Amino acid sequence: MKRNLQIKFAVIAATILICLYGIFGLPTSMSQLRENLKNNIHLGLDLKGGSHLVLQVQLQDAFMAAADMAMDNLKEQLKKANIIYQSMDRNELPTLESADSIQINIKGIPVDKTGAFRSLVADQFQIWVLTPVNSTDYRMTIKPSEAIKMKEDTLTQTMHTIERKINALGLAESSVQQRGRADAQAELLVQLPGVDDPARIKALLQEQAMLELYAVQPNGGPFSTQADALAQHGGVLPLNTKLMQASTRNGQAEGWYLLARSPVIRGTDLRSARASQGELGRWETDFVLTQDAAKRFEAFTGANINNRLAIVLDGQVISAPTIQGRISDNGRITGASSQQDASDLALNLTAGSLPARVQFEEERTVGPSLGADSIREGFIAGLVGLIAVVVAMLLYYHAAGINATLALILNAVILIAALAYFGATLTLPGIAGSILTIGMAVDSNVLIFERVREELRIGKGVVAALDAGFSKAFITIVDTHVTTVVSCAFLFLFGTGPVKGFAVTLVIGLVANLFTAVFVSRAIFDWELSRKRVATLSI
Repeated sequence: MKRNLQIKFAVIAATILICLYGIFGLPTSMSQLRENLKNNIHLGLDLKGGSHLVLQVQLQDAFMAAADMAMDNLKEQLKKANIIYQSMDRNELPTLESADSIQINIKGIPVDKTGAFRSLVADQFQIWVLTPVNSTDYRMTIKPSEAIKMKEDTLTQTMHTIERKINALGLAESSVQQRGRADAQAELLVQLPGVDDPARIKALLQEQAMLELYAVQPNGGPFSTQADALAQHGGVLPLNTKLMQASTRNGQAEGWYLLARSPVIRGTDLRSARASQGELGRWETDFVLTQDAAKRFEAFTGANINNRLAIVLDGQVISAPTIQGRISDNGRITGASSQQDASDLALNLTAGSLPARVQFEEERTVGPSLGADSIREGFIAGLVGLIAVVVAMLLYYHAAGINATLALILNAVILIAALAYFGATLTLPGIAGSILTIGMAVDSNVLIFERVREELRIGKGVVAALDAGFSKAFITIVDTHVTTVVSCAFLFLFGTGPVKGFAVTLVIGLVANLFTAVFVSRAIFDWELSRKRVATLSI
């Protein structure tokens, strides 16, 4: 018996030490203790203060981009198949609601090539539906099932890209989640605890940072206007080329360049990017390419020494340097006005480009004073509730109430430590969940104590009554806890951020309660009985 008690109290002591370490760490001073507590307990937006943003993803951009890619591919395939056409274009999609009405118009297909054209589209463009307008003209529209999938994929990719961007800023307690249906509102909810000036965050989230490197064509500019560029080439663009506007980083136009149709390097070919200072102390953004892209880039630059290469960011030429020698796996983008400018560009390039623009629908800033009030009032509510419970337990269950009180305190310590170890964010609903946990813990103790009382009334000895009371109450406690955990699972799966926080906190409290109400409480009872010559119990 004594050996068994020593093992139990060793487990309890180890649990307490582990919990205290998770909450406070190993501080050497009071200031460090407060800092450790601040770093280990993450507060949500409603407690810490910060910014609340609602973004609408412009899904029509993804559909127009998909149509442009399909048109480029179709032109190449028609050229290989020796099928001529008069013109090919697509419609514009001005609003989110018109996203799935994208269509590609092909005119002037020879009648004798109709069969070959239809077979080519059916084989190579399976997500599109080909509809004849007349004997020579056709219209391609996207399949409804593919349109739904494209909306969902675009929203998911945008959400993941935004997550990577804000996580790279060190905003560990931030959250990005979908709000509403993808086919209706296409809205994302972004919560940024501790951010009271969201201007920089908004600029980062809106910037697509799509990097591309293009070969500048001979006599490729810069031209002062688009008309001048066309005039230099007989009024029409050469085959497999395109015009692209140049600009400085501050958005002031500088002219137009004639570039190759397809880029040599895309943003997806980047392995990493970082801000650095050049030889003159000016900030720039260095990037490193993947292994496959480095091989392509090395072959291209080796064959184009003394020719120019255009660095294009978000569809605008930011510089067009001359290739001085063979370049393998790295490059740099100059012109940053500050370290933050270069760092933000590196962050965007690393996080990836957004598949569609985002538009801010709502912005709210929550001050930290409101969170302090919530913490203070939540603490007062929990303390008042705990005191009331302790007094009631002591009056009704006498000395056994001390047992329940110790179990309640340890339950709270385990809950806070679990939040610290898991890196969970404590929100106002989470505080409500922790207060509810107090009630659940008291309920477990009441079940046990009443069972023990029943066994004592029928004449059993104290030890036998404790054994029977704990074993019979255990089944009931498990049943009630399992049903509550199942409910919390549904809240976590289908709820929003604050509701998920409530569910997580409550589940952690329930698991801790099983340990404290059954294991710890029984160990205290056994220790009390081991100190008495006459087996009596104050309950």
